[in-house]
Amino acid sequence: MTRIIAVCNQKGGVGKTTTAVNLSAALSMAERRTLLIDADPQGNATQGVGITVGDEPTLYEALLEEEPWTPERAAGYILKTQLPFLDLVPATHHLAGAEIELVNSERRETRLKSFVQFIENRYDFVLIDCPPSLGLITLNVLVGAKSCLIPIQCEYYALQGLAELLNTIRLTQQSFNPGLQIEGALLTMHQSSTVLSKQVVEEVRTSFHEKVFASVIPRTIKLAEAPSFGKPILLYDIATPGAVAYMKLAQEVMGLNP
Repeated sequence: MTRIIAVCNQKGGVGKTTTAVNLSAALSMAERRTLLIDADPQGNATQGVGITVGDEPTLYEALLEEEPWTPERAAGYILKTQLPFLDLVPATHHLAGAEIELVNSERRETRLKSFVQFIENRYDFVLIDCPPSLGLITLNVLVGAKSCLIPIQCEYYALQGLAELLNTIRLTQQSFNPGLQIEGALLTMHQSSTVLSKQVVEEVRTSFHEKVFASVIPRTIKLAEAPSFGKPILLYDIATPGAVAYMKLAQEVMGLNP
């Protein structure tokens, strides 16, 4: 069964897109058929896997599509990446307009779900990079996903706003998607040398209990550099601690011992 995972946190700068890109890459390098859907109007996940969008259709057009989906039409939105097992549904800044254009539309909360239903059986994993907000696009992602992975940076105010995200997840469960689960909280931007990082780790583990990944993503220069080269960290520098951490995370997500 396909695992559809939303990577979400309405707080920006927490490593959300970095995680969506690099976990997708790590899963694909483990030869798991993986689709990355860029649902963030900033389009950073699209750029992070080396794709420059030209005339290709994007998630914006998919969300506004009124004609009934077929597998063939849905497949027309998928682009190949430089990794054989990783595909992409891209986004550009035009996606921001969907928030307004969908307000008065029928099925406005289920547009993404309707699209994904026609392509999910091609993949083992579908990862969706959410926008850093709790608007209509994020709601579409939560309605269409089976679980949520929540990146939390090991810095001051790390848990700020988290209650609002968890409440949105609960409301989505109650109204649209009762099967939606918390995949887990992921600690990012960790600096083992600081007391603050250790305190945040303790707070998150207290809040989420067993729903915290054992893998911890370190703050590294290489992870910050890789997107500017249009490469996931595993293609940019596979030996860096950040790459090793995302490979361990992929093993956890696959249910293997890291």
